Amino acid sequence: MDQIYNDALDLHRKLRGKIEVRAKAEIKNLRDLSLLYSPGVAAPCRAIKRDLEEVWNYTIKANTVGIVTDGSAVLGLGDIGPEASLPVMEGKAMLFKRFANIDAFPICLATKDPEEIVETVRRICPVFGGINLEDIAAPRCFLVEEALQDLGIPVFHDDQHGTAIVVLAALMNAVKCLGKSLEDLKVVICGAGAAGIAIARLLRCVGHEGTSCITVKEVICVDSKGIIHRDREDLNRPKEEILMYTNPRNIKGGLEEALSGADCFIGVSKGNILDKSLISKMNHDPIVFALANPDPEINPKDALEAGAAIVATGRSDFPNQVNNVLGFPGIFRGALDARAKRITNEMKLAASKAIAACVEDPTPDRIIPSVLNEDIVKMVSIAVFRAANMGDLTE
Repeated sequence: MDQIYNDALDLHRKLRGKIEVRAKAEIKNLRDLSLLYSPGVAAPCRAIKRDLEEVWNYTIKANTVGIVTDGSAVLGLGDIGPEASLPVMEGKAMLFKRFANIDAFPICLATKDPEEIVETVRRICPVFGGINLEDIAAPRCFLVEEALQDLGIPVFHDDQHGTAIVVLAALMNAVKCLGKSLEDLKVVICGAGAAGIAIARLLRCVGHEGTSCITVKEVICVDSKGIIHRDREDLNRPKEEILMYTNPRNIKGGLEEALSGADCFIGVSKGNILDKSLISKMNHDPIVFALANPDPEINPKDALEAGAAIVATGRSDFPNQVNNVLGFPGIFRGALDARAKRITNEMKLAASKAIAACVEDPTPDRIIPSVLNEDIVKMVSIAVFRAANMGDLTE
């Protein structure tokens, strides 16, 4: 791992940034200059002034996403600030271009005030066809995303919904391998930040009434202080709200009590917190998604030795990598092509189903497609495009 970090430093120093701006047309003569800039550029400016919708036809807006962060919850690094988060946001922009041919640009903000973040996004949104919120800590991320849903363009917090969408896709194929069904699963989610709460909402189909969502039987969420239950007095608003659809038996205790009789563990917390002995307390053929990076909650080898039937991580050097890159490029590609005003519940479900369908015959070592599978973005974008045109049945 040290060698990877050293090589990464060398490469980043050499590149001095992983993205750049390139012109789509060359200026070879005065006519080119006249068409692309003065005086010709006045024509599209006037057309847009007459009808603001023309901005989608004459500018970069239709294919451009702003990646907005405050640098407060970056990967496994935590609150490192806007400057230190820039390499990650550049990488995200690079992935948008590589997988979905979307032009994305990092916007790293020197504020953690939710109102200031919201106001900044409102002021810059004329340039963008979509906003990807990234690495903003909970509970602030919930406030920011919710406040921006009226922008008229998709605003999508990938750490929440991107993670949940890919997790659901992997879980769909995991139960298929084991001859189980989602409706019968008792799921324990370790980590109650942005990703954990979004996963709980999606698995319990919160807000998806009337859609084709299938809910799991039960979800129990665990944070650093133990099981989230109704008698705790230290819960913030998002954690209080998940009690409306999680822990129906009001179980108390820690991870050990939560995992007793559970079918699935989903970790979005920190490394090396799941002991082999805890897996033995789960039901037969348990599913273990240890998604913390860079160190999973349990080493996959240890999980399998303890009796896990299927193991997934967030890493590329183990089988079954649950990675958001399977979701967000195709989701935004479909949303931009449909000129969607927001990412609806139906679009999220359609993305999960499309990702799962990319693995025709899932096996315990292959429940999720490779991030390098060239068909993923196409399949997801088509599914999201169709769902966007169909509309959200919950509205």
